[in-house]
Amino acid sequence: MSITITTQQVSMRYKERVLFHIPELTIGPNDAIYLKGDNGVGKTTLLKILSGLTKPSSGKIATTNTTWRHTLFPRAKFKDVIYLHQTPYLFDGTVYQNVGYGIRYSKESPKDKRAQIINALRMVGLETLADEHISVLSGGERQRVAMARAWILKPSILLMDEPSASLDKESIERLVIMAEDLLQRGASLVITSHQTNALTDLCKKQWWIRDNSLTESPLLQVVSEPSSMLGSANSERFSINTSTTFRAV
Repeated sequence: MSITITTQQVSMRYKERVLFHIPELTIGPNDAIYLKGDNGVGKTTLLKILSGLTKPSSGKIATTNTTWRHTLFPRAKFKDVIYLHQTPYLFDGTVYQNVGYGIRYSKESPKDKRAQIINALRMVGLETLADEHISVLSGGERQRVAMARAWILKPSILLMDEPSASLDKESIERLVIMAEDLLQRGASLVITSHQTNALTDLCKKQWWIRDNSLTESPLLQVVSEPSSMLGSANSERFSINTSTTFRAV
């Protein structure tokens, strides 16, 4: 399922400080957006607002079937929108239990659920660790578990906050496999990262948060390095410099 998120006059303030004011933005089906900006400009805050986890100071957010004003902002996140934190929130249990947590009450048969979980673990290269407790995992392995848990829910929009921080190349490539699968299904991605990598190479648009505003510009690029895991060919990365700036009011 594909959905669209649109916002109108969304702003975030902390006491007298305006973090940002964004008159309008849209995340449409199959969008892949690279969200950029300096530390402290509000990238994480914006992702949490878009997921319904944080209430904006003002404005309105609408999904395909629902509209929320800031005064009635939901405590639970929007359906079909998943926020993937830089430091994964994992439950006390095994790798298998964490990946399957979101589908534990689904109407599918236990056999089908198990097949989905095992498939997700294979995609992130953790099938041999299925019965291990999450406490023994490395940081990169924990991030892969979180990605597998998000992927298995088939989100329409996945918001990834610094997903590649401190990850090795193999871990990043594992995340790319799942991100590409979501895009092929018509889902959308918004990715923050301080460094370009194979994940940000999936993006076709870029948003900049600076001067309390959002700048949007197209970004055309392909993977800059070949990957044996993904079978990518050598090519060059390039971008379009035209942009539209939405100023604070």
